[in-house]
Amino acid sequence: MTTRQFPSRAARPGAPTTRGLLPALLTAAALTLAPALSGCSSSGSTSTDAKHPDGTVVRVPQNFPTVQQAVDVAREGDTVLVDPGTYRESVRITKPRIVLRGTDRNTVVLDGGVRLVNGITVTGAGSVVENLTVHGYLANGVLFTGVTDEKLQQRGAGGSAYDPLDTARFPVVQGFRATRVTAYNNGLYGIYAFDARGGVIEDSYASGQADSGIYVGQCKPCDTLVRGNTTERNAVGIELTNASDGLTVVGNRVSGNRVGVTVNSNDLEALAPQHGAVIAGNVVTDNNAAATPEQADGGFGIGIGIGGGTANLVQRNLVQGNRAVGIVITDPPGHPASGNRVEGNRATGNGTDLALASVDPANCFTGNRPTVQSPEDLETAAACPAAQGRGPLPAGRTTPVQAPPGIPFSQVQAPPAQPSLPDPTAPAHPATDLPGPVDPGAYPLPETPDALPRH
Repeated sequence: MTTRQFPSRAARPGAPTTRGLLPALLTAAALTLAPALSGCSSSGSTSTDAKHPDGTVVRVPQNFPTVQQAVDVAREGDTVLVDPGTYRESVRITKPRIVLRGTDRNTVVLDGGVRLVNGITVTGAGSVVENLTVHGYLANGVLFTGVTDEKLQQRGAGGSAYDPLDTARFPVVQGFRATRVTAYNNGLYGIYAFDARGGVIEDSYASGQADSGIYVGQCKPCDTLVRGNTTERNAVGIELTNASDGLTVVGNRVSGNRVGVTVNSNDLEALAPQHGAVIAGNVVTDNNAAATPEQADGGFGIGIGIGGGTANLVQRNLVQGNRAVGIVITDPPGHPASGNRVEGNRATGNGTDLALASVDPANCFTGNRPTVQSPEDLETAAACPAAQGRGPLPAGRTTPVQAPPGIPFSQVQAPPAQPSLPDPTAPAHPATDLPGPVDPGAYPLPETPDALPRH
């Protein structure tokens, strides 16, 4: 059996994981719920009666009963501080440097009721979402994007709906941060950065998404840091598509999804090919979870997959217990993977630990301690640095695995309580000058699956 193309958007002309159901749901939501969406997801609560409270903190519900009303009144640099409660609304942050913060991560809940499209959409540069929970939306939990057209946003996929991004019409949003966010049981992505640059996604938790727990896409350079997060029970844990340069994914726990981490290039979106991400010091284990949404391309049991990505560094990750393959490099149509370096990982105890199904000789593997590699002697034949003039190797194979049927995203097990900010009343900081200095070398190889803190 030849290597199955690991999940990538190249095979996604429609919605990614619900086999045609999600587009209908989104269309119905956009049409039949238009009055509700315009009332609670637009920035239209600008009545002259709305008064800004003294200071730089706007409180919910003390000052305004809904999150959107408070966000609309907030000024650049303000904090919108939300007390415990369930807020059945969609929120749009269009002003720059707004910090939306819950007083308790687990009891400040934005609930889409499996009828609203997006939870929190951020188009304001330098804005922040932190210390709250968002779940039950047909598309995304938290979306950071330069796509400012509300109708396009309601189509669910960062405004593009899998059409190439018009980068002239929608310039990248500069500066974003998601900290201690819990995103679960959403129809596309939990935390989604699309057409966004200069950001941090950290110490967050994402489970039960029908596509990816955390997604970074269509940015070049991305200048984005994804660190210290936990993703589980998603179709895909962390997904990077056409996301290039200055993108660092470190210290995350990616376990118990159908597929762990994917790095993709494709022409259905802008800015291909993907280039130059660093994936280091992560735990990527046991991505064989059955009680999860079905992955669109049928992927299951895969740890880290690079599909057409170029010049990526996959280093010092613990990759084990993935039934099909630990780390695999493939060539989707039109995008040969090239110059990827896979070194110093602990890739053992997988169906196949390492597999190379790319014809480009510039990909290399060294020091990953595999037991099963394909083709045989891969680390000898494709040792780093890549040998000049080396011809293509025989196509590698993964271990055959039959993916079990998935379950609806809304029925995935809810997560346990997650660590909240120790002092939610402390001064907040907008997302400026991010991500700051990043040292992937500060993230060593995890010795055990429990070596990373849980978030």
